[in-house]
Amino acid sequence: MRLKRDYKTLFLDRDGVINVRIVGDYIKKWESFEFNEGVLEAMKIFALKFETIVIVTNQQGISKGLMTEDDLLDIHSKMRLEVEKAGGRIDEIFYCKDLAASNSINRKPNIGMGLQARKKFKTLRFKESIMVGDSGSDMRFGRRLKMKTIYISKSIQKTRKCYRWIDMRYDSLLDFAKTL
Repeated sequence: MRLKRDYKTLFLDRDGVINVRIVGDYIKKWESFEFNEGVLEAMKIFALKFETIVIVTNQQGISKGLMTEDDLLDIHSKMRLEVEKAGGRIDEIFYCKDLAASNSINRKPNIGMGLQARKKFKTLRFKESIMVGDSGSDMRFGRRLKMKTIYISKSIQKTRKCYRWIDMRYDSLLDFAKTL
C-alpha cells in the first residue's frame, strides 16, 4: 500500500524501530545497541524523501538511575554517525527521561516531544508528517497530533491491540521505506 500524498516530516520511535528492543531492559551503553535489520538502508531512503527526520523516544531508564543522560547522548551520537555513514540522516532526537508514572506532557503518548519538534522546525506541519512506531503509545502520539501512523510489527496479535490508531502496518522499517 502506498501513501496517497507526499509527507515532509518523518517521526521515528527508537527502541524496536531503529534498534533491537531489549525486552524488560534498556539500552544503557552503545555496546548494547544493535540496529534492526535493514534500518540503515531505510534511513538512506528516508533522507531522500523527507525534509525533516526526527526521533522521539521515551527513556525513563535515566530517571530510574539505570543510565545517565551522558550515556544516552553517547548512544545517540554514535547512532547518528552510523546512520550518516550509511547515507542517511537524523535531524534531531527528542527524548523524555521522565518516569511513566509522571504522566509528563513530554512522554509519549502525550504530545510534548512533537511540540518541541515544531518549535525547532518552524515549517513543520503535523498533517504533513508521519509517525512510525512499534507501540500503542507511539500510535496514540501520532494520532493526537493528526499525523499518519505507521506501525512496525510482524505480530498480528500485537497489532490488534492498537489497531484503532494505526493507518498502515509493515513488518519492518525497510519494508515501509521501499513503498515511498
